[in-house]
Amino acid sequence: RGGAAAIGREWHNLDAMRLDPRRQLVERRHLGDTGRAPRRPEIEHDAPADEFGKLMRPPVTIMQNERRRRQRRHHQRHRADRGKAFLGQRFADQRRRRYRAGERERHAACQNCHAGIPFVTDQPETITSGVANPGPDVNRPSPDQPSANQQWGGRFAAGPAAIMQEINASIDFDRALWRQDIRGSLAHAAMLAKVGIISGEDEAAIRAGLAAIAAEIEAGTFPFAAALEDIHMNIEARLTERIGEAGKRLHTARSRNDQVATDFRLWVRDAIDGLDAQMVDLMRALVSRAAEHAADPMPGFTHLQTAQPVTFGHHLLAYVEMLARDRGRLADARRRLNECPLGAAALAGTSFPIDRAMVAAALDFDRPMANSLDAVSDRDFALEFLAAAAIAAMHLSRLAEEIIIWCSAPYRFVTLSDAFTTGSSIMPQKRNPDAAELVRAKTGRIMGALVGLLTVMKGLSLAYAKDMQEDKEPVFDAARALSLALAAMAGMVRDLRPETARLREAAGAGFATATDLADWLVRALHLPFREAHHITGRLVARAEAKGVDLADLTLAEMQAVEPRITAEVFSVLSVEASLASRVSFGGTAPANVARAAQAWLERLA
Repeated sequence: RGGAAAIGREWHNLDAMRLDPRRQLVERRHLGDTGRAPRRPEIEHDAPADEFGKLMRPPVTIMQNERRRRQRRHHQRHRADRGKAFLGQRFADQRRRRYRAGERERHAACQNCHAGIPFVTDQPETITSGVANPGPDVNRPSPDQPSANQQWGGRFAAGPAAIMQEINASIDFDRALWRQDIRGSLAHAAMLAKVGIISGEDEAAIRAGLAAIAAEIEAGTFPFAAALEDIHMNIEARLTERIGEAGKRLHTARSRNDQVATDFRLWVRDAIDGLDAQMVDLMRALVSRAAEHAADPMPGFTHLQTAQPVTFGHHLLAYVEMLARDRGRLADARRRLNECPLGAAALAGTSFPIDRAMVAAALDFDRPMANSLDAVSDRDFALEFLAAAAIAAMHLSRLAEEIIIWCSAPYRFVTLSDAFTTGSSIMPQKRNPDAAELVRAKTGRIMGALVGLLTVMKGLSLAYAKDMQEDKEPVFDAARALSLALAAMAGMVRDLRPETARLREAAGAGFATATDLADWLVRALHLPFREAHHITGRLVARAEAKGVDLADLTLAEMQAVEPRITAEVFSVLSVEASLASRVSFGGTAPANVARAAQAWLERLA
């Protein structure tokens, strides 16, 4: 009865038991043991105890279910890990097969490929997936494995891991420097021969070998090899393969550090010259169209709201001025970069009696760089180029944005032909100014290149660091993007057709001659400009309330605001009169625009 009484007391706490999982956990072991006892307590005949027993059985089930859930989760995780490992290894195998196939194809294209240099795919190159076991030889080549790069292999007993080769090699992009690299090597070899470091016969062999290599690269038959890392080692290895010992003497008194700095400066200098020519072409296109439309009115905007009438030619000449400044920035960058790093060697100069001035003159540099540390570690020239390119791209983006707006249905200021527009896959009426939109978008890439290289350089101590390998891709990409944007913009400027009637209509809308009215009040009535401004504002409000332009107000309506106004005021309220009055230097008067266009045509001839 004592046990039954206790159970009876528990009867009053059934709801609490349901809400107290911690109590269930405390009791469930005892109940589990009770269920396995030889003779279970005979309490079934007591109603409260029976109910209590039914209530307390679920914790045992909860415990069993929890154990089963844990087992299931364990097996699921195990299967998932095995699946990830399998898929990771599978994808790694696929990448490895594709990589080997590409290397074999390039290897097969070469007649005398990589003499004495192990073929890259003969080395262990398993790429780890992050979950699969990479194996012991992926990141730790065996000591008896030959070095993959015979040019610097004396220090190394084994070749690099596959992933090291992948991150270290730059030949996929710095092959763009091949012309500059060969030109620099020719100048260096000529200097070495003149000062007696190498013989004349060796210099002649080097010159002939480099000419043959240039022909191979032009023809697309040169055997570029990732195992040789970069364009410098690829060319030097091929030269040695062709001419023997003389090729090994070419690198005397220089390092790849000063070599790449020289090649890169030559490349940027060539890029500046090419972009300058493209800017001149765009400026000529703009000036030509400006001369055609020197007197055609259009609305001038501030805040994208109608402000004052200008001419279409005047608007185009504003971009000519911007491009002129862009050319000036590129010219400044070119002038500062035109110093020669070659001869600085790795960082400290060289003990050989070289003639750096001779090399600088042969490569059309103004002078050798004065400090060997600065020579190999400076990338200001690339940053200046990118900064100038970013500003130029921003100017192109502004013009592109205006063309996009002008082509839209609400404006209808200009029309582009099918040559510079595209259609829609679903809307047959569309004519999209995609060329202008892409010019606008490429500005982001060019600006990003500048920020990216600034970030690479900001933390580098002197002198050279491999971080600087990341300098070329953003510069190459920015130069290509800017070149393409300039070409597209020149094409669009020559292609677009101004809708002069629509431009004239818009030029007179929005009370565009209000400033002319205020100026007349100052000149004719000798009012202070601020007072004239207030009177004009009241007249604009009256015209707006009537739904008419300023010129459509009657003289009486104007005199109701300012009694001294005379009929002469109407002579300044037309668009043509407004344009003709803007005769100050740089103003939009058609005569000014015509003279400015002619002056630019003469300067750009």
